[in-house]
Amino acid sequence: MRSHLLNDTTADDYRRCVTEGVERVAAKLASTDKPHTGISVDELAPAIAGIDLDRPLNDPAAVLDELEEVYLRDAVYFHHPRYLGHLNCPVVIPAVLGEAVLSAVNSSLDTWDQSIGGTLIERRLIDWTAQRIGLGPGADGVFTSGGSQSNFHALLLARDEACRLVMKNSERELPKSEVLPKLRIFASEASHFSVKKSAAMLGLGYEAVIPVPVDRTKRMDTAALALELENCAREGLFAMAVVATAGTTDFGSIDPLPEIARLAAEHSAWMHVDAAYGCGLLVSPTRRHLLDGIELADSVTVDYHKSFFQPVSSSAVLVRDRDTLKHATYHADYLNPRRMAEERIPNQVDKSIQTTRRFDALKLWMTLRVMGADGVGSLFDEVCALAAEGWKLIDADPRFEVVVRPQLSTLVFRFVPPGEVRRDLVDEANLHARKALFASGEAVVAGTKVDGDQYLKFTLLNPQTTTADIAAVLDLLAAHAEQYLGESLAFAS
Repeated sequence: MRSHLLNDTTADDYRRCVTEGVERVAAKLASTDKPHTGISVDELAPAIAGIDLDRPLNDPAAVLDELEEVYLRDAVYFHHPRYLGHLNCPVVIPAVLGEAVLSAVNSSLDTWDQSIGGTLIERRLIDWTAQRIGLGPGADGVFTSGGSQSNFHALLLARDEACRLVMKNSERELPKSEVLPKLRIFASEASHFSVKKSAAMLGLGYEAVIPVPVDRTKRMDTAALALELENCAREGLFAMAVVATAGTTDFGSIDPLPEIARLAAEHSAWMHVDAAYGCGLLVSPTRRHLLDGIELADSVTVDYHKSFFQPVSSSAVLVRDRDTLKHATYHADYLNPRRMAEERIPNQVDKSIQTTRRFDALKLWMTLRVMGADGVGSLFDEVCALAAEGWKLIDADPRFEVVVRPQLSTLVFRFVPPGEVRRDLVDEANLHARKALFASGEAVVAGTKVDGDQYLKFTLLNPQTTTADIAAVLDLLAAHAEQYLGESLAFAS
């Protein structure tokens, strides 16, 4: 069994094995003509359940043959131009090369003695991102597994900063347990669900998050935010944080960051910007101004695996004041004793909520060194421009109604039949259209609800997608919806 360990004696086996795997994937990518096959859970599950994991095949080629049947054949391929579903991007080749390198070397980014070089590369990329944001010379941060973890990390810091300030300014000695139930987080109705989930995991409860109404463009209503902050103070509660979103999941809307920053500062609240989606604007040659005000944040979430075309996972949380990261610091004698900090040994675990952690920063490093920031930004500009053209198509199509003109690359719309049709039937028709399209494998779109009604959603992150692709998918959706309504109305009569 030692022959399977990657080391100096098995380097040739490693080269042959990985090359064969790469050839299989490359062949699959070259021959894929649909985003996926349309296979159902009931069809695929027995094949996987029937594999005896206690009886190995003992041959990488045989395992790859099996993998073709249980994974590669039916996987959802995000590189296909008619994958218009979730916030999944096609990936750039330099990042995939980085993935191959980091997996083989297998550095762990928790301590310097496990990640020499890797630690410094990650820190350099954090500094680069902080500079792009404009957070100032005291900024810092760390890579994370994704936007949800980055948001959680930021709100953990915000919670402990709020407790520190409240207890410091109190006229009497105030225990932390008395402060926690009075903390409130303000986020728009269109913000990511991880804000509420984080509040619950932080011991504050879902009810600690105050939903702020949005305007007709699905951006946070700052007048409503001002009222909620005033209500909070009047009730003897503490504004822990205001979460602004730079690219909401459903609409791609960007909250009015400068005004939110002003209100947060007036109420001594931590300002967090969830830019998991909109962070691609940091490298946009033409749209960077849409993030004006992000430099005023106390913390920022970025997801490189959304709009920097990186493989999952690649995310980071950044803070204006590096000292606030100490709220997540714990010194273990076996790993990162205090003396290491005194000796200026850089251990990333000192500021992370993870311990063992992949060298995901290498993917972004390779991408920037090969393509450059403008190269990445121009790709994101392409999908934003495509969304603008897609909006024109849908807005001019009498079969559909579209919710808002996009700021980024998301379009929310729904099929609307002519004449008087019951609202519940229209909802069912849109839901059916999405399911039927997915089952066909011809394209993948997402769905959501707006004011209780069922809508469809294009998330455009592939520069290879064209307006012709959008038009074709619209035709498919309309056909499925019309068929469903025709059958339903015929049955009812």
